[in-house]
Amino acid sequence: MIQDAVADVGILDIMANNLGLVAAFVAAMYITAGICAVREVMNSRTSQGSVAWLLSLFFLPYLTVPLYFVFGWRSFSDYAKIQATLGRTERARRADELGLTDHEETREWPVLSRVAGVPFLAGNKADLFIDGDATFTAIKEAIARARHVIFFQFFTIHDDKLGREMADALIARAKDGVRVCLLYDDVGSHSLPHAFLDRLKRAGVEVCGFNENHKFLRLLGPMRLNYRNHRKLVVTDYREAFVGGHNVADQYVGRDKWFGRWRDTHVRVEGPAAVACALSFVEDWLWASGERIELPQVNEIPMPGDEAVLVMPTGPADKLEECAIAFVEAAAQAKRRFWITTPYLVPSLDVQTALCSAAMRGVDVRIMLPEKRDHWTVWLASHAYEDTLVQRGVKVYRYTDGFLHQKVTLLDDDLVSIGTVNFDNRSFQINFELTLWFTHERMIRNVEKMLETDFQNTKLTWPDAFQSQSYLFRVLAQGARLLSPIL
Repeated sequence: MIQDAVADVGILDIMANNLGLVAAFVAAMYITAGICAVREVMNSRTSQGSVAWLLSLFFLPYLTVPLYFVFGWRSFSDYAKIQATLGRTERARRADELGLTDHEETREWPVLSRVAGVPFLAGNKADLFIDGDATFTAIKEAIARARHVIFFQFFTIHDDKLGREMADALIARAKDGVRVCLLYDDVGSHSLPHAFLDRLKRAGVEVCGFNENHKFLRLLGPMRLNYRNHRKLVVTDYREAFVGGHNVADQYVGRDKWFGRWRDTHVRVEGPAAVACALSFVEDWLWASGERIELPQVNEIPMPGDEAVLVMPTGPADKLEECAIAFVEAAAQAKRRFWITTPYLVPSLDVQTALCSAAMRGVDVRIMLPEKRDHWTVWLASHAYEDTLVQRGVKVYRYTDGFLHQKVTLLDDDLVSIGTVNFDNRSFQINFELTLWFTHERMIRNVEKMLETDFQNTKLTWPDAFQSQSYLFRVLAQGARLLSPIL
């Protein structure tokens, strides 16, 4: 008993000696929670999400404050300044002065043009690439043709066979005096070894991670973990640009046994749209590296084709959820069909409403999803959303010939989008994304033919499919759906 009493006294002494530290910690936590709460009120996008954060910060500050720094703290005022500095608001006027504006298409799709901040640009030539072999063969050829500058940007780059092939191609051009800038996302390329990057740097390639110039944000996580640059873009000599769903990894060319065929789509544009793509890269590069790339003074931009293209970069620096606005507008304009292919289906309420509304007025709304999974939580959540949409007339198909990763939409016979946007909250609200919109009949017919072939390798989801699953599966799917704001 004496020993127990002595031990109790010792514990009390320790607590007394550290009471000041405990009090300071508690005070700091509540002050930080208050700062987070004020910031959430001032930067709120949706009242539901903000109320959830505020209640959690008040009742569970010790748990919520670290989570808020990772998932809730937005800090992109610098990026918005970059957009202004590089003249995004002046691009429409400049394009018009140079005679690049396609006025007819811009008037036809005013919402898309306002979201993009630029008009539809005339005089382009576009080529569609189905799957990885065709895409990366074309990219390698464009890199080999480059004589002045190469911008190479991907969300994911792996140190595997394809990654090393692309690195070799870039190194060869850098050694020949071509300026090569490589930009990767810190999260998507987290496994990329330093040796891979050092080899590129030694050869003269300028390499930068998207958050490299933001050490504070990388330390605390609001940028590093949640806000990601999901763009996939290659630009050569301001004349050619490649945009689409492929990343630089072996699985994207079908070398992964689990996924098998990797079904993806990319597009190449030549002409004024390639310059607009370069401007998107220059903004990202300035944010990431702090270095401003001076674009050449272009008085006469080559116009090698007859296609109108709209280049639409979107991201968390936008004042509104511009990406969601664009796709909701597309759904609202659909009269006959609206076909969507996406690997992930985690739409916001606004997007769900737009899709259901289109289906209810008789539009053939189809969504093609992969049958295979690559992320358990997103895959589970997609089944819950799938059930909601199917019950209201949206047709959901599951792709069975490998893994589907393409991000393509087809609206009537009027509009096609190809880019990096998934139909999920992350793409619509959180990630930096890039979408190209096309109106030319040639691209529309090529995409229509491609998607009709893809639908032959799918199975239609029946209205009772979700309810026929086990109770445990349905509980897990609905539980995963609750995480939709960050999926």
